[in-house]
Amino acid sequence: MLRAWRRARERYFEARHPFPIEAWCESRARLPLLAALTEEEASRLGPRAWRFLFDKRLSLHPELDVTFDLPARLALAAQACLLTLGWTEREHREAFANFHEILILPEAFKRHVEEMDEFGVMHEYVDERAGETSYQGPIVIAFPDLMESGDLNGFNVMIHEASHKLDLGNSPDADGFPPLPRDIDPREWHRVFTAVWQDLQAHLAQGRSPPIDDYAASHPGECFAVCCEYFFTAPRILDDAYPALYALLVRYFRQDPLPRRFRP
Repeated sequence: MLRAWRRARERYFEARHPFPIEAWCESRARLPLLAALTEEEASRLGPRAWRFLFDKRLSLHPELDVTFDLPARLALAAQACLLTLGWTEREHREAFANFHEILILPEAFKRHVEEMDEFGVMHEYVDERAGETSYQGPIVIAFPDLMESGDLNGFNVMIHEASHKLDLGNSPDADGFPPLPRDIDPREWHRVFTAVWQDLQAHLAQGRSPPIDDYAASHPGECFAVCCEYFFTAPRILDDAYPALYALLVRYFRQDPLPRRFRP
């Protein structure tokens, strides 16, 4: 009975809001990340992103509303939904049930931060951010950084913040330990990510640049989010640097982005 009701609800939505195929084609043409998808993947991602736009409120600064057309909105939603492309519709909805709004600001924004170090000393500073989110809070993204996302270079602010939302699925703090499927042992997750964390710290301690963005070494939650950015937008770099982590994320996301990177 419940499945029948859900199918009826989906048919009603499709009748009321036909999928804009031309806008979706334009979205894919604009972003290499989306253009690299197979046709089968794109045919699943497009409708999911379309529904995402109705499930989440997209709030734009007034000066952005005119320029943020439908292909841009679809592209934004698709970059978030790319994370859950390998999951069922139910899993996708549950994973992103902890927020209801995406807020786009015209510029990077500043936050006053207070942090205590390992010696108990409190440090205060002003942090400039491209994006942020919190437990049950909206995803906030700076427009210039969103416009720099979508390429195949290891940077994607939408994927980064959406990864935090996955991470926050079982805790009020992003700790790099999201809810895991049954086929992944939490001990394995901890072991693999700990090895990556220690390698990042060793690079910095020796004055060497890590193989991925050193922001990953700032916090376990940021390590997970940065690794997700690389997994989807620069999979070869992540696989070369941390093959065990890449293989673990393939199982977690139930998709392998590496072949997409080298499609003609």
